Amino acid sequence: MRIVIAGAGVIGVTSAWYLAQAGHEVVVIDRQDGPALETSFANAGEISPGYASPWAAPGIPAKAVKWLFMQHAPLILRPQFDMAMLRWLIAMLGNCNARDYAVNKGRMVRLAEYSRDRLVELRGATGIAYDERSQGTLQLFREEKQLAGIEKDIAVLRADGVAFEVLDRAGCIAAEPGLAGSNQPLAGGLRLPGDETGDCFKFTNALAAMAQAAGVEFRLGEPIRGLVRDGDRITGVRTDRGIVTGDAYLVALGSFSTRIVAPLGIRLPVYPVKGYSITVPIVDANRAPVSTLLDESYKVAITRLGDRIRVGGMAEISGFNNDLPDARRATLEYSLGSLFPGAGDVAQASFWSGLRPMTPDSTPVIGPTRYRNLFLNTGHGTLGWTMACGSAQVIADLMSGVTPAIETADLAISRY
Repeated sequence: MRIVIAGAGVIGVTSAWYLAQAGHEVVVIDRQDGPALETSFANAGEISPGYASPWAAPGIPAKAVKWLFMQHAPLILRPQFDMAMLRWLIAMLGNCNARDYAVNKGRMVRLAEYSRDRLVELRGATGIAYDERSQGTLQLFREEKQLAGIEKDIAVLRADGVAFEVLDRAGCIAAEPGLAGSNQPLAGGLRLPGDETGDCFKFTNALAAMAQAAGVEFRLGEPIRGLVRDGDRITGVRTDRGIVTGDAYLVALGSFSTRIVAPLGIRLPVYPVKGYSITVPIVDANRAPVSTLLDESYKVAITRLGDRIRVGGMAEISGFNNDLPDARRATLEYSLGSLFPGAGDVAQASFWSGLRPMTPDSTPVIGPTRYRNLFLNTGHGTLGWTMACGSAQVIADLMSGVTPAIETADLAISRY
């Protein structure tokens, strides 16, 4: 079968790889001149299945009000006249209850754990390298009340059989020795030893090269203008260079997926939630993190990527914009400097922003649509890197008529 994929980020490229491995002829189209040049370019770098948690959680509305007035706010809201934003916010708030949180987190962890296993398998089979490390993730709590509130997350981890450790201050420093240089209060942490880290951009480009060698065609620098339909089937992807045809089609355009399927009458509840990162060269390896640390107070991830530190996080709801305010950079620098002082040269850091494709329930949309040959793999929010390989294997199975190894019915757009 000839399959046309719209999107060459980490989701589109991993989907292309698994579909090609399943024996299909695959074409990938993207407006950018290379793979992973948008949201996959400089994300936080952690592969953390156990921390796959919905943004919509009990107590979040009250916390959000507090966050909006913090100097180093993890949440930034720029209100504007945008019905898509309003609908998304209302739907997200509707998920901020204990029942929906448990359902959403359960299916997110299921997919993320499966994805981590597929990544390990892929790495073993291909030898792909991307500044990877397998030394766990530490969620750090600066305040005692944060540490006291982790029971609901621990319950889900236990239910899913995910290994974890609850650490005091000394345990956190043992896991991340660079914290010994911090003068900040450290109440404790939740460590997941099975988590990994890696450079998503390096991974996606290495996998794209392998996919191309395996016969996948990449049509890059080719803007997509829409999908062509005939009844209940898609017959082509319209680009600036003409119409690309296939037997089946996959939309993996992140936040832009909504726009391409809207003319088909498909309401896809994916909205861009902007994130920021800095990439800092290491100047003292002994002071730097050894893996990933999640700074719970500021919702910032600090990750070791080879000779660099990637600091990423925050959630800004402001539509489709990629501006780089100094205040956002200051938050990232503060989180790094307060926990790992002297580890990196922030003056030499590169500053970046990306539009994370977020659903109201934080669970991606993976599976078929009401069009017989149109499929979706999008809406991964902050977890595209964590869920990429699992999502790609799932969509490759579904498009090939194979029953996936995990439950997938609740991942499809039909859940809405």
